[in-house]
Amino acid sequence: MVADADALAEVIAAFAAGTGPVAVDAERASGYRYGQRAYLVQLRRAGAGTALIDPVGCPDLSGLGEALEGVEWVLHAATQDLPCLREIGMVPTRLFDTELAGRLAGFPRVGLGAMVESVLGFVLEKGHSAVDWSTRPLPEPWLRYAALDVELLVDLRDALEKELDRQGKLEWARQEFDAIASAPPAEPRKDPWRRTSGMHKVRRRRQLAVVRELWETRDRIAQRRDVSPGKVLGDGAIVEAALGLPANVHALSALNGFGHRMGRRQLEQWQAAVDRAKALPDSALPQPGQPVTGPPPPRAWADKDPAAAARLSAARAGVSALAERYNLPQENLITPDTVRRVCWEPPRAADAEAVAAALSGYGARPWQVELVTPVLVEALAARAA
Repeated sequence: MVADADALAEVIAAFAAGTGPVAVDAERASGYRYGQRAYLVQLRRAGAGTALIDPVGCPDLSGLGEALEGVEWVLHAATQDLPCLREIGMVPTRLFDTELAGRLAGFPRVGLGAMVESVLGFVLEKGHSAVDWSTRPLPEPWLRYAALDVELLVDLRDALEKELDRQGKLEWARQEFDAIASAPPAEPRKDPWRRTSGMHKVRRRRQLAVVRELWETRDRIAQRRDVSPGKVLGDGAIVEAALGLPANVHALSALNGFGHRMGRRQLEQWQAAVDRAKALPDSALPQPGQPVTGPPPPRAWADKDPAAAARLSAARAGVSALAERYNLPQENLITPDTVRRVCWEPPRAADAEAVAAALSGYGARPWQVELVTPVLVEALAARAA
């Protein structure tokens, strides 16, 4: 484990002097700690070997990121790890995502273990993927498991590059990788409390206010204690309290999730949150649903706009056939949201140029625009006729 400035300086020098791509992975403590910060960063590069870095002891890895500027980073499921790597100063300018490469190449199973086994013939040691990586010191078997995650990544990258080239998809992959590397950080989610599991049961605005107040109270406590919010109070308990609107601590303690193991002080804390929501004026209550910025749910199209529903049906069939022809998942050929938006509000002149411009405007890459435009033009024209 690299856990101090001197050891980190040696790693930076070694990896700067290495050759070829660098394999990168990160381990978080999801389900144990608050947030999605990295608790271990693994790297491997020819000429430098493997390094396991402790971001707790070395919270600023921007020097390492700078040393690797311009080097291709190889990650598996890059979008999962890039946010926590960005927090500690590591941002790639070029990358190769082996999971996404597997999807584009048509592999049925794209987990790292499955890919390494099917492509390279090795079986990776399993068993520690869901452990608490914030544990210190990290046990030796966990470190070995973590090191194996980058041991063969560059070999896997090389094999997948050849396969993509053989299938004529290498340029597609490069465009996808460039889009990931150049994407800005995600915007903070609006009203994250609305993603509470079981929210579909909550209908009334007063009940929604209880969910919001309990969620925000829980989040503050979880952040202060640095634990996963689910360890403070379960989503199910929040929904139960919202539906039950308990009048006092005694009524609250009778609900699922607020059982006998919860102390009086904790119960009073949650009841206070419920009471705050109950005391809000009607004007301050949340609306039952988030503002819709795009098309309505497809199930409503037949009633709202039958012509749009027909366009979507034709477009989906065309996209499905095209994805099958090229042996890749439909959502990697073009996002379902993009198809819905084009079908709900098609260009005034639904010709190839206008449809291509619309796809590009929604973020489709050039290879996607080239393949999907004829399919959508045909679907829009057929339904218009």
